[in-house]
Amino acid sequence: MLRVWTRPRAAGTLAAMKSIAPVLALLALASAACAQPEPAAPAAPLAPAPAAAPAARDDRAAEALGWQLGVQAWTFRDRTTFEAIDTAKALGLRYIELYGGQKLAPDGDTKVGPEMPAEQLARLRGRLEATGVKAMAFGVTEFSKDEAAARRTFAFAKALGIGTITCEPDDDAWDLVERLADEYGIAIGCHNHPKPSRYANPEAALAAVKDRSKRLGACADTGHWLRSGVDPVEALRLLEGRIRSLHFKDVAPASPKAEDKPWGTGECKAREMLAELRRQGFRGLFSIEYEWGKGKELEANVARCIAFFDAEAKALHAKPATPGGAGQRK
Repeated sequence: MLRVWTRPRAAGTLAAMKSIAPVLALLALASAACAQPEPAAPAAPLAPAPAAAPAARDDRAAEALGWQLGVQAWTFRDRTTFEAIDTAKALGLRYIELYGGQKLAPDGDTKVGPEMPAEQLARLRGRLEATGVKAMAFGVTEFSKDEAAARRTFAFAKALGIGTITCEPDDDAWDLVERLADEYGIAIGCHNHPKPSRYANPEAALAAVKDRSKRLGACADTGHWLRSGVDPVEALRLLEGRIRSLHFKDVAPASPKAEDKPWGTGECKAREMLAELRRQGFRGLFSIEYEWGKGKELEANVARCIAFFDAEAKALHAKPATPGGAGQRK
């Protein structure tokens, strides 16, 4: 190792320092030349490209008609309620219908429904508020003559600001359901599962509600009607003025085992159904309930339904309303 005396022993210090300055400079250059450069830090990996944002919806025509397009959370039964809410938001939907028994979130075992602990109910309410997705309905549920159980369901709906309970009450529960509907200010949509459900035919739902409070009506499941051999357009005509909400579907073939299809490609006559609802002056919730598929394929089919609905609403809004519709009674 070379050593350089920076402090001379004899007199004439300044002169000595000047004499060795060239040596110091040469040593500095040699040291720099021999030094091994530090390896360069590896380049940071490129951030993945952000996922493409969903195409912005133009739902102005639908909203002008009083049509609120949402999704039944059952459509996204392959995920939790929080994830279903997030998916609805990503698809451009502002409304959702919740159902009982769906797992609330990935980080726990809580199920959505009237028995939820208060802190979990607050979490659900917070998720809805944060995303701007409004819970419009809850169901399908059942009602018996058990008033305490029925009250829990109504209180749950009220706590979330839900306006409609979709249900299939026992025949002897309608007096209780009617009383609580008026007490809580919540509408009732009598739903039709396929045969052998007691409400498979629209006449059954109409008979149950026709002489009762105007809050009581039908939740029209158009796909289940076709699965039961009922013409969906004719069923809507029969229930005019009593339709509170819809589980809107387009299925094929016309049989009990019909599968969900993107709207406009099945056998439910989707365009004619929407035209009939426009004629009636219906105002309320359309819940997309797509019961086939999962994951990205399911999301793509739901997106096709949304695009069809928005296009048809725009076309219908551009036409003069047909006089004589009963409208949506409040």
